[in-house]
Amino acid sequence: QVQLVESGGGSVQAGGSLRLSCAASGRTFSTYAMAWFRQAPGKEREFVGRISRSGGTTYYAESVKGRFTISRDNVENTVYLEMNSLKPGDTAVYYCAAGRTTATVWTMYDYWGQGTQLTVSS
Repeated sequence: QVQLVESGGGSVQAGGSLRLSCAASGRTFSTYAMAWFRQAPGKEREFVGRISRSGGTTYYAESVKGRFTISRDNVENTVYLEMNSLKPGDTAVYYCAAGRTTATVWTMYDYWGQGTQLTVSS
């Protein structure tokens, strides 16, 4: 079992940057692919990006490609979401998720953090 705790959310102006972290408990972190999702009020949970177990492969939603970068540290059991050129449309609660999947659908992931709020003001 994996427990996930996100941190790093906050308020930032458009064009700014922020890095989210997701710390995982357990010794099996490196056996899970990790993903970030987000959910804005009144909207469906949306795929942001994912990273393979080794960290060698990443995949992003078109809406964030070129602006967001996912990385992971399998020694520190942490996955990161580096966000640049932020837009008001990026405002959402951001969740990290762990799963043995390459899916972009949130229902395919097994473990979830509690979420961290990002607010981008214009």
